[in-house]
Amino acid sequence: MKNEYKVGDIITLKKAHPCGSHDWEILRVGADFRLKCVGCARQVMMPRTQVEKSERKKTTTSV
Repeated sequence: MKNEYKVGDIITLKKAHPCGSHDWEILRVGADFRLKCVGCARQVMMPRTQVEKSERKKTTTSV
């Protein structure tokens, strides 16, 4: 099952960010993802494989 990711989607990851939020907004999609924490707005880069393994659920934003 291949997940489709788009800029603007909100994903919930297994591990919480130090601020306590599990939700991340996708800012860039490719081999690496740029994610922004919904709780504190910190931005991080993560490899696609790590995001796919640690994802719990995805909320698609309608454009």
